[in-house]
Amino acid sequence: MEREIVLVGLSHHTAPVELREQVAFANGRLEPALRELLAVPGVTEGVILSTCNRVEVVACGGDPHGLTSALPGFLAQEHGVGVPVLASHLYTLQGREAVRHLFRVAASLDSMIVGEPQILGQMKEQYQAAATLGASGPVLHRAFHKAFSVAKRVRNETGIAQKAVSVGSAACDLARGIFDSMHDKTALLLGAGAMGELTARQLLAHGVSSLLVANRTFDRAVDLARELGGVPVPLERVQRYLALADLIIGAAGGAEFLLDSPMIDEAMRERRRRPMFLIDLAVPRSIDPAVNDQDGVYLYDIDDLEGVIADNRGARAEEAVKAEGIIDGEVEAFWQWLEGLDVIPTIVALRDKIEAIRRRELKRHEAALAGLGPAERAAVERVTTAIVNKILHMPMTALKRLQAGDADSNALEAARRLFRLGTDPDDEEG
Repeated sequence: MEREIVLVGLSHHTAPVELREQVAFANGRLEPALRELLAVPGVTEGVILSTCNRVEVVACGGDPHGLTSALPGFLAQEHGVGVPVLASHLYTLQGREAVRHLFRVAASLDSMIVGEPQILGQMKEQYQAAATLGASGPVLHRAFHKAFSVAKRVRNETGIAQKAVSVGSAACDLARGIFDSMHDKTALLLGAGAMGELTARQLLAHGVSSLLVANRTFDRAVDLARELGGVPVPLERVQRYLALADLIIGAAGGAEFLLDSPMIDEAMRERRRRPMFLIDLAVPRSIDPAVNDQDGVYLYDIDDLEGVIADNRGARAEEAVKAEGIIDGEVEAFWQWLEGLDVIPTIVALRDKIEAIRRRELKRHEAALAGLGPAERAAVERVTTAIVNKILHMPMTALKRLQAGDADSNALEAARRLFRLGTDPDDEEG
């Protein structure tokens, strides 16, 4: 098949946050990377997924072995990382397994928090970026839109979303291990995106008394602070407010740390070393890991939530089984469609060839038909067309069954050979 799907990537299952942040496609890097992906030999379509928990390249082309060899090098070159550094952390999936993985990711079955909704929004945004650039074609267009509909089915037909443990609740569990009470605490949110907002809401629900909101776009900080009853803070002035913060949520990744060790050291001196809890949800990370070396500072990153979340997975196991069943059926439906793309040209070629033979024979007997009037000629057209349709009925029916996935895929090649499709009818004896 000329439309092979290959997925190469790494995730929280296979790589630590230190490596994931090295290969993350941060703001402004996705579109240039998509152009470079299309320049990789053999890639006809491509989409890049880059979130806090995963970086995955999905590509389509005619040579799956060539793609599986080239894509790790693409990732390494884009980020200046050696292929050997990535090799032990990468997974490669082809065909049905690549499609299955894509559907599981969209349905959040492969997420750190099974059932969380953020991944679907991120996938839609990053697919749209690829579509806008023309990087995705008919195969990946269908695959991603199918993934989005699968995610909707899983959410509507199972209870997996209701039983999800959020990042925010996991962060609160960690914070309660440091503070006796949350009711007199102030939280500072760095980054007003979806995950940061959800975590801030959880902290407020658990009794945090006040919230400061800083964001690169100050208007967004103002809007979210108003919605949550907090105070907006210009990001460039965040140092002035650090000493007030008992809890800091880092949710705005970038090329550089927003908070470094000297900044936290200064704030801790003002706080007289009262404990400070920081959780860095961003990839790349927004808080320098070195701050964890200071007395009274407790920094956790996205990977540290894994243990907290794992304790709550049992309640979702039964719903996950239901979701996997939905995905199995949808993968097969997609695969039948994909295989059908190869059947359609055969159907068209067969009809065109038989029709060409009909027209050739009428032309060959033009002299014998010369005496016919318009009505008789129309009758000849109807009769010969009806004969062609009768001849084509059985092979066309068989090919359409093949398109629906009910026949042996070898039948497609057999049909092309039997009817010598791809040859000129004028070169054959009639």
